Amino acid sequence: MTAKEKANRLCIDFLMNIDTDDCDFGMNKEMAKQCALLAVNEILESFIITIPKHQTEFWEQVKQEIINL
Repeated sequence: MTAKEKANRLCIDFLMNIDTDDCDFGMNKEMAKQCALLAVNEILESFIITIPKHQTEFWEQVKQEIINL
């Protein structure tokens, strides 16, 4: 899966899987992007010491693709 495909998949997952019945607001594309960015930042911050450099680079690319959506 490319970084662009992963970025799209993450955003779609947030759009489709957030239960908005429990919220006073609906999920929109910008909110999904912010959630996806939070998830990627957590991956990068949590595993920066233990994951190989190429995986760090992949997640940085995913982050950039999310921003560009």
